[in-house]
Amino acid sequence: MSVTDNSPAPSQTTSARGRLILQEYGIFIAFLLLSGILSVSNEYFLTPGNISNVLLQTSINGILAIGMTFVILTRGIDLSVGSVVALSGIVAASFATTSATAAIPGGPYPAVLALAIGVLVGVACGALVGTIVSRFSVPAFVATLGMLSAARGMTLIYGGGKPVPALTPDFRFIGTGSVAGLPMPVVVLAVVFLLSWWVLSRTRFGRYIYAVGGNPHAANTSGIPVSRLRFSVYVISGGLSGLAGMILSARTGSALPQAGIAYELDAIAAVVIGGTSLSGGVGRITGTLIGALIIGVMNNGLDLMGIQSYYQQVLKGALIVGAVMLDQKRNHG
Repeated sequence: MSVTDNSPAPSQTTSARGRLILQEYGIFIAFLLLSGILSVSNEYFLTPGNISNVLLQTSINGILAIGMTFVILTRGIDLSVGSVVALSGIVAASFATTSATAAIPGGPYPAVLALAIGVLVGVACGALVGTIVSRFSVPAFVATLGMLSAARGMTLIYGGGKPVPALTPDFRFIGTGSVAGLPMPVVVLAVVFLLSWWVLSRTRFGRYIYAVGGNPHAANTSGIPVSRLRFSVYVISGGLSGLAGMILSARTGSALPQAGIAYELDAIAAVVIGGTSLSGGVGRITGTLIGALIIGVMNNGLDLMGIQSYYQQVLKGALIVGAVMLDQKRNHG
């Protein structure tokens, strides 16, 4: 009597284990490889000043990408974040400027008030988009594309097409200050990351987001408030866009009406490169942060090597397409 051994061959087991490791830690390995290559090819890459510069450059895109992750996890998209950055930044700046021609009557007001107003502007934009998407079943692409145009127009109307200069030192602290030696934008990014990680991995709200993105019909049947959740993720994205807009204005010292152009592309790129599926329900905040760092490191490294920004756009596009191709292969075999 013979016994058939159906256990997998050692080579198959090793191959499967290798694929699992790449699927789980591929983004981290890619980041380490990229950093290693750049550190070898340029002596200035690993200097403290340059590392601080990379983190500063990544902070705004990282904050936007975290908000975008919430949206994409529910099978949505938010094309309006760049315009909301500009609108929130210029409205908040008008409450914190010493310029007689740009200030709100009675200003400048305390920086805390200006910051709160900036976040609320972003939240309001997100709430409007969320209502259109969740209550009227308008595709997210269309709703956020409309907000992209509308918010940019409102920015030009509010500021008269002119920048808001002469921001108060207290307001500028969020963009140029430091805490325990760390630049303030990096501290804000760290706080946003930790809170978002906790929400998505440790709360019922986070589990519901994954459920809605994985199968909205099953989630609705299970009693999960799908419409409310879809509304809330756009509010989160809008609020974080408002926060990013104020950091940008504070860093540059003035709020520019053309700020945030194409920022939505970098945010989406960071999310997709970080492994979040455009089909919804799959992804992690840690991957998004690494994706944002990869973009920041890549841009910085190419700058150090004197490579023109045009090539950066080509490489970024290739990264996005490659990441989506991998996602499609993983989901559909």
